Amino acid sequence: MGVKERHDREREAVARGILDAARELFVTHGYQHVSIRKIAERIEYSPAAIYGYFPSKDDIFFALAEEGFRLLFTTGSPVSEGTDPIEDLRRLFWHYYEFSKTHPEYFALMFLDRSVPRISRDWDRFGFVGEMKHDMVVRIQDATERGALPRGTPPHTVFRVLLTAVHGAATLRLCDRLAPGEDGDALARVTLETAIQGLRAGAALNCSLSPCIDPDNEE
Repeated sequence: MGVKERHDREREAVARGILDAARELFVTHGYQHVSIRKIAERIEYSPAAIYGYFPSKDDIFFALAEEGFRLLFTTGSPVSEGTDPIEDLRRLFWHYYEFSKTHPEYFALMFLDRSVPRISRDWDRFGFVGEMKHDMVVRIQDATERGALPRGTPPHTVFRVLLTAVHGAATLRLCDRLAPGEDGDALARVTLETAIQGLRAGAALNCSLSPCIDPDNEE
């Protein structure tokens, strides 16, 4: 191994250590309560050394968020073309719930901590996320065109309704707010299925909401 390759590996290892330590601290103590100094202390580096890898605490968060989105969108079973469009949507949104179980630290940091930087204000860092969301909207439109959802159903409304169904169940489970003996998976399945059936029946659909809940303009 050459000198450059060894140097690159060492830098990658240090950067990985910074990210792992930061993720743990952010989730345990809350993003707003963690400083670069605390991260440096965790890995026994100086704050100045951290800045040599990441210009700011926000940049550390965005690096972790990018990792989280890649895990969310690149794992799980792929959706097959030409299958039942409702089953496709069910599988896609169930995968979001599964992500909260397989990668709870990323889920908590990206979707539960209100003190982190607003990802929606810096989408340029996550171009692939916009592409994946666009693909989901196209699939929703396809479900509508194939008669699985009522004609005129706003795709962004469907996206938000189904996301909210599984997100709520995931949040209750992660925050330990389920009743004693309550099955979080069962709750997630029931809420997702209820949302799907409601949308298919044309219920709880307010077209006037669609401009406010465009997933590409989250405010």
